[in-house]
Amino acid sequence: MRMNNSRVTAGDSKKRRWAVLISNVTIPPIIAVFMFSLINYSLLRGFPFFAVTFITTLFAAIVPLSVLLIWETRTNAKFDLDIPARTDRNHPLLVASASYLIGTVVLVAVHAPVLTTVVMLGYCAGTLFLFFINLYWKISIHAMGIAGPTTVLVFAFGYWGVLLGLLLPPVIWSRVYLKKHTLAQAITGAILGFVLTAIMLSLLLRCVPINASV
Repeated sequence: MRMNNSRVTAGDSKKRRWAVLISNVTIPPIIAVFMFSLINYSLLRGFPFFAVTFITTLFAAIVPLSVLLIWETRTNAKFDLDIPARTDRNHPLLVASASYLIGTVVLVAVHAPVLTTVVMLGYCAGTLFLFFINLYWKISIHAMGIAGPTTVLVFAFGYWGVLLGLLLPPVIWSRVYLKKHTLAQAITGAILGFVLTAIMLSLLLRCVPINASV
């Protein structure tokens, strides 16, 4: 019996390590940087690519993560990218939404490609929408952060974009296994990511070539 318990404990520990690893490498800012880099590279070359990608990385990842670190330090909270308590997510979500909005304005100012600018604006709108949902229910930002970019990449590259979506099942598993979300919360996050992004792209890019500049 002790041997069986030991095997179960070792198996659970291994699963937990995998779940933590999956959750850590698929945080929304990392996925956002990857997605923006791909669409920027498909539309730009040379200095414009590096300049626009720096802007998207700054406002989609560096600023939100820095503010989260500062906020948790000032509140004496342990730094946790998951922000497990639902009510603790409100301020970071608003700050992230503001960062995306500023990023959108900067992208417009430098005449970045329309697709890049619209996606940044979509991050702002989606995060604001998530803020209002979070007032009542804690859905998975991780799942939403995979589903939304997958939709963008499918729009930009066709079926190749589905490759990112292959991360969605393990991400959902990891969030549920770690008890960060229920299965319903994780699936709802994924559905909202797909639907909101598809609506945003359909409304804002219907008559605009994706390689145009604003």
